[in-house]
Amino acid sequence: MSSKIKKPLIFGMLTLMAGVLVMACSSGAKSPRLARQALILAFGDSLTYGTGVAPTESYPAVLERLVGRRVVSSGVPGEVSGEGLTRLPGVLEKEKPALLILCHGGNDLLRRLDRRQTADNVRAMIGLALGRGIAVILIAVPSPGFALSPPPFYRELAAEMKIPVEEEALTNVLSDSSLRSDYIHPNAEGYRRLAVAIAAFLKERGAVE
Repeated sequence: MSSKIKKPLIFGMLTLMAGVLVMACSSGAKSPRLARQALILAFGDSLTYGTGVAPTESYPAVLERLVGRRVVSSGVPGEVSGEGLTRLPGVLEKEKPALLILCHGGNDLLRRLDRRQTADNVRAMIGLALGRGIAVILIAVPSPGFALSPPPFYRELAAEMKIPVEEEALTNVLSDSSLRSDYIHPNAEGYRRLAVAIAAFLKERGAVE
């Protein structure tokens, strides 16, 4: 193959790769501004429930105080994404939130369940909310291991569904042993820092002032 052919081909491949990376990193989606009376639903597992601390120290409780909107906590310890998908419609119908903060998939990762199925379940939960006109913020959960980092599917789903994703807060908290009550749960200061990070993210994305 001649260099005349190679150079355009290489340039085209680099351009395509850059486009894919931009799409994958397009977590800059905005969120609609929330009215003062708007309700936020925090939905997930034990990380949302606040395992290890008092109810007033969970991240949804702290977030409510930070953003000046009512935040309903709907976390079930031990719940996997398939169970969350089954539970979510009833919670959406009952609470009728303006915004869903979705933090799910951690127990799937702990149990080493099929990640494609986990991604499909999270995608379906996002779709359930968007289909009802509910804005969604996705919180990425890191995979357990020596070096914590969220699986790529969180970013990919956010780009696909055109919603904001917060990828760093939980990883930063759970990477610091002084902010954990055990291997997988924050302590009170950890949940507080998670809430502060989510509040800052909501402001950055335009959901609150």
